[in-house]
Amino acid sequence: MVIYDDASWHFGSDFPKNLPQQNSASHTGMFFFWCVENNMISSDLKKNASTSLEKLKQKQITGAEFILDELKGVFSELHLTEMGNSFAKDYYVDDTDFGEEYSSFANDYIHLFDLKAEQMGFEYETFYHIEDSFENYNLMKQMIQHRFEEWKIYRNLN
Repeated sequence: MVIYDDASWHFGSDFPKNLPQQNSASHTGMFFFWCVENNMISSDLKKNASTSLEKLKQKQITGAEFILDELKGVFSELHLTEMGNSFAKDYYVDDTDFGEEYSSFANDYIHLFDLKAEQMGFEYETFYHIEDSFENYNLMKQMIQHRFEEWKIYRNLN
C-alpha cells in the first residue's frame, strides 16, 4: 500500500513546538480537499466517512482536520479513486518524472506560499507555519487544478 503522507512523519524535531499539530497536515489536507471536490475519493471512504466528508464539503472542518481525525493522520492510496491515485503518484509524491518536468505538490506549495508571504512583506518561519485556512486552500486549489490539467496532457488523457 502506498502511503502518500502521515502526519506523524512531521512531528519530529523539525516541527515547531508552538504550533498546533493540525499544522502537520495542512498541506496534505489541501491536496485531499481538492480530491474531494473533484470526486476522486474512494467509494469505501465515501461510505465509511460520509458525515465527516459532508462537514468538509460544507467547510465546517478543514482537510487537515479530516486527515487527522478521520484518517488518523495517514493519507494513502486506499482513500482515492484510480484517477486520484494516478495523479497523486505523479504529483503529490516527490521525485517523479512528472514532477521533474512540471513540478511536485510540495514544491508548488512552498513556492506559492513563499510568494504570498513576500507580497505581504513577511516570510514563513517554516513550512508548518502556513495557515490551515480555506483562504489558503483556495489559492492552492488553483495550482493543483493547473497541474492536473498539465498532468492530463502529460498522460494523454484529454
